[in-house]
Amino acid sequence: MAHPTSQTGEGSKRKGSNLLRYLAMVILALIIVVGIAVIIVWLVVKPKTLEYSVENAAIHNFNLTDANHLYANFDFTIRSYNPNSRVSIYYDTVEVSVRYEDQTLATNAVQPFFQAHKNVTRLHVGLTAQTVALYESVPKDLKLEKSSGDIELDVLVRARIRFKVGSWKSKHRVLRIFCSPVLVHFSKAKSFQRVPCEVEL
Repeated sequence: MAHPTSQTGEGSKRKGSNLLRYLAMVILALIIVVGIAVIIVWLVVKPKTLEYSVENAAIHNFNLTDANHLYANFDFTIRSYNPNSRVSIYYDTVEVSVRYEDQTLATNAVQPFFQAHKNVTRLHVGLTAQTVALYESVPKDLKLEKSSGDIELDVLVRARIRFKVGSWKSKHRVLRIFCSPVLVHFSKAKSFQRVPCEVEL
């Protein structure tokens, strides 16, 4: 005589498998919906490129030793403009560097700040080159340019930022700004010419 076999275990496995499959589909659908919502918001907002420029620059206490070590104070006024009407920006870290012929002379950090939409923020940055060792042709070229009364520098800004649209905030993105050539005069009699910067995001 045949004995009936119980299928309770197999039924439970099927129910468990179906439940996991259902949960996976729900999670995937939520991810897709959220992703589409973010894209729609981004397209509606139409973020414009941030605008940067160097408005003023000066050098103080310039001293290049016989051992090719540089001491100097650099002061820059950097203008940051957010042209967007709905997008605000968190600047969580900001680092400014000054370079001459691909050699970094000084670096300094700027306090984190929040930039509202349609806002202009000016960063007044002071950097100090303290006994910086110069290499190859850099000392000779610096001396020649100083004797002419002007010096061409590169100003770089690197920042970790987040966008804010309403209550939504983006993940961190890296903002890179390159301003060149920044022509700095040793004589105060000469006026500084504003330098537009390239912005990479």
